Amino acid sequence: MSAPTHTDRRLSVAIVGLGSIGGVAAGCLAVATRYHVIACTRRPVERLTLEQPDGTVALPLRAVTDPAQLEEPADWVLLCTKTYQTDSAAPWLARLCAPSTRIAVLQNGIGHVERIAPFAGGATVLPAIVYYNGERLAPDRVRLRQGSDRDIAVPDDDCGRAFAELFAGTPLRVALSDDFAALAWRKLLINAVANPITALTLQRQAVLRRPDVRELCLKILDEAVAVARAEGVRLTDDEPARALATLFTFSGELGTSMYFDRLAGRRLEVEALTGAIVAAGERHGIATPLNRALLTLLRVINDAAVA
Repeated sequence: MSAPTHTDRRLSVAIVGLGSIGGVAAGCLAVATRYHVIACTRRPVERLTLEQPDGTVALPLRAVTDPAQLEEPADWVLLCTKTYQTDSAAPWLARLCAPSTRIAVLQNGIGHVERIAPFAGGATVLPAIVYYNGERLAPDRVRLRQGSDRDIAVPDDDCGRAFAELFAGTPLRVALSDDFAALAWRKLLINAVANPITALTLQRQAVLRRPDVRELCLKILDEAVAVARAEGVRLTDDEPARALATLFTFSGELGTSMYFDRLAGRRLEVEALTGAIVAAGERHGIATPLNRALLTLLRVINDAAVA
């Protein structure tokens, strides 16, 4: 896709949450130099260093630490916080959003639109699935690793196509989908095993290649696929095997967001991943004993992290 044509007014793009995902997105948009990029952060950041496959670049970055410092709504908002931080992002969204604003939700799990709409102020909410591996090395330094043929997926509609155009010519590749629900659940399947198991074992993704762990993963995924089908999502009979095959295309040295969060003593994104599967199973009367066991253990870790 070609880069957008030049206009006299640069689009403003606000990144809420400058962690591994938001930091990479902010860096890639800053590299393009055609946008007014604003990082909404808790701490001041003057420059952002982006490590990418083509090399490392250091970029000037405007960071705002207080929503009151924002003078006008943004054209685009990229919400890159953890799902459990959505409520705390509300003051940012209140200042950044107008009916003309578009919000891309780069969060894990499902139900992106329903989760963000109450805070959107009439803005258009676009769900997005993130495939790239971002790692936050320092408050002002992030690393991008790309393991598939796409980095972000969005619905194939007017807003989705505008989002793809936003990233045209940047290192991040945006794919359009006419069955976004299936894609969202397929990403959730990957997260449902990779995140909990790496966090619980404190090992990177190589642990998933153990035969006994692989067998456990397949059984966890069988439960999740049954729930997804009850939700009306079109998934194939071999989805568990396909999910693992996708995981095994990534380097075993890669971590997961939950793994890094546990190492740092942060809260784990439990409810949006395993919790979403268990909750959907309860709605449909489908037993999910393995996912429920994972959820219990992950909640124990979370309780200790916030104690």
